[in-house]
Amino acid sequence: MNKITLQRTLIPLITVSIICFLWFGPISLSYFENILISILIIIANYIEYKGKPFSALGFQREKFTLKNILVFAPLVALGLFSFYAFVLVPGITKLTGVPIDYSGFDELKGNLPACLVALVVVWLSAGFGEEIIFRGYFMRQFVKFFGESKVSIVLNIVLLSCFFGFMHSYQGITGQLVTGIIGAIIATIFYLRKYDLWFVIAVHGIFDTIALICVYFGFV
Repeated sequence: MNKITLQRTLIPLITVSIICFLWFGPISLSYFENILISILIIIANYIEYKGKPFSALGFQREKFTLKNILVFAPLVALGLFSFYAFVLVPGITKLTGVPIDYSGFDELKGNLPACLVALVVVWLSAGFGEEIIFRGYFMRQFVKFFGESKVSIVLNIVLLSCFFGFMHSYQGITGQLVTGIIGAIIATIFYLRKYDLWFVIAVHGIFDTIALICVYFGFV
């Protein structure tokens, strides 16, 4: 592990403070928040890692292959969505007694132009944005400061997944729990694949694409 200098401590602290202000401050940028935060993170990593911001996040050129992105990632996304739709959502709904609040997506039902716009936003904000923020930055920074012991990795995944679920509070308590669990699974995949950010971006984006198709046809 590289030596943690004052600069490598202050830059993440300042970056996280700005991220929290953008998320919880008086100014709301909706879905564009994550896009802006992703750009901020890349700039912060550029400074911290001396001009190599992308590799520090997990963008590994050697793992960006057609087989990984067009075969394995879609299969994982399909399996994950099946688990989400047929196991996780019914199970957590039964536990809480409260269905997921999908009302924020009502305007997309049967609305192809709106869904196409939403698809682009989802890939930028959730696929790239959330994965850069939660897995590429937060998770990697946690490893930088606390190492890769089994306890550290478990805490890393659990704490960040709880926060990931919290950030989806607009879906209600059931949505938060379900999203947190999905976030934990994606984080585990990220760790097991040796921090392959391309892969989890593809999985997340394809997962959300399937979800949008379900919304369009009124399945949710």
